[in-house]
Amino acid sequence: MTPPSSILSKLRAFLWPIYGFELKKFMPMFFIYSLIAFVYSLLRTVKDPLVITAPDSGAIALPFLKIWFILPMAFAGTFLFTRLSNRYSREKVFYIMISIFLVFFVVFAFVLYPFRDVLHPTALGNSLRAHSPKGLWGMIAVFQNWSFSLFYVMAELWGAIVMTVLFWAFANEVTSVKDARRFYGIYGLGANIATTLVGILPGYWLSSTMYKKLASYSHDDWGAKLMFISIVIAIVGVIVIGLYHWLTHHIFRKEIVESRPFDETHSKKEKMSLRTNFAYLMKSKYLIYIAILVLGFNISLTMIEVIWKDQIHKLFPNPTDFSNYNEQVALYIGLTATVFSLFFCRQTIRLFGWSAGAYFTPIIIGVTGLLFFFFLLFEHTNLVLTVATFLGTTPLAIAVFWGTLNNTFSRASKFTFFDVTKEMAFIPLPAEAKLKGKAAIDGIGSRLGKTGGSVIHNVLLVSFSTLAFSAPFIALILCGVVAAWIAAVRALGKQFRELSEDEGTPSAPAAPLKEKVSTV
Repeated sequence: MTPPSSILSKLRAFLWPIYGFELKKFMPMFFIYSLIAFVYSLLRTVKDPLVITAPDSGAIALPFLKIWFILPMAFAGTFLFTRLSNRYSREKVFYIMISIFLVFFVVFAFVLYPFRDVLHPTALGNSLRAHSPKGLWGMIAVFQNWSFSLFYVMAELWGAIVMTVLFWAFANEVTSVKDARRFYGIYGLGANIATTLVGILPGYWLSSTMYKKLASYSHDDWGAKLMFISIVIAIVGVIVIGLYHWLTHHIFRKEIVESRPFDETHSKKEKMSLRTNFAYLMKSKYLIYIAILVLGFNISLTMIEVIWKDQIHKLFPNPTDFSNYNEQVALYIGLTATVFSLFFCRQTIRLFGWSAGAYFTPIIIGVTGLLFFFFLLFEHTNLVLTVATFLGTTPLAIAVFWGTLNNTFSRASKFTFFDVTKEMAFIPLPAEAKLKGKAAIDGIGSRLGKTGGSVIHNVLLVSFSTLAFSAPFIALILCGVVAAWIAAVRALGKQFRELSEDEGTPSAPAAPLKEKVSTV
């Protein structure tokens, strides 16, 4: 009979594989990532209602926004990060980049939004619509509501730059592959809990004294909510900066110098640039496969989300109701991701390997995405109408439900299986490949993926004028993207196993590791 102490020990190792002496390093990293994810999830609940319910706008604005605003700003953000990294230490770069975001969100809520009627060129927008085809009205809405568009861009870049580049570049710098198998899944759990809180806390905020004062000041419930959220983001951001400062000055400074001499010895000799980073990326099959994973996820998510959000707008035309529904979705995502993180993600990777964990996300997106399109495209058939009657609801509500299910599983798997396996794939690489490849893939690759999905929507909107007519073609393209994604996982998994085995060998020298990264 197994002693109770042995059973408890195995249970602890299963749920919390962190040793006591590691807590002083692990817990601050855990809270930093959780708080950054909290801000990102909070921004996601308001950025879509802000743009989609804006005057003369709608979900048709999102594809144009992602191409003409987000992509250029992603390049600008990566360029700024690269230039700052060439001039300042990683610590200073972190402070500068995160401060830019915090200042913007406060300025938007207290200056740009209250004066939107003065700042937005509504008359010019109306004139342009009168002389433009319907397929370009989304572009005009992006221009007309420019401050809302800028908020959407900054919310997206928080995930691409702060959450992905700044945090994970730091985490990969101080974590080995062996520790990542234990740590990264728990980091994902923290992000899941933060997302769950975003679905719970706003209900309590709305009854707070501060919110009531803001509502009386702004005379606008939606404006008061934006102000309150900006204050919360600023407070959380200051806490993140404080934790990062404590880590770099008391825990990791010595370890970074001893374990990662590349950055110290080569950063002054070889400056990073967008051109060199992409040139380095294109020479490595290994990095190209990682890029395909990132592109596949973002293209798939963008293609489905735009149409799903259009259905939500039809169901909830009011921005506050739209935002409240997004908060419910955030709760679903957080709970689902928590279950994935606790019982599936780390265990799948530890028991069945990296590839098994990497396959999960494209499969779940493909299956749930096709189900969403089925109920959307066949909403007027006898089958769907019968189901709606039986459930006592409408075909629109059923379509929104399946879209929500797809988004919930997609986001939940992104926070767990996708992020963990992607970040693990960077770890066995040499320092140069890790730094340049990650800057190119995470800084621009995710944006290119979302832009790719938006380009597809743009072309179809110009051709067919509405999202409803373009939906069948989106479903077909989704199948091809998911198939390419799965093929990349298969190819990358073989190389990852080889590189991980080399890193796990104590006598393995560092130089051959670089040579084993396949090149084109």
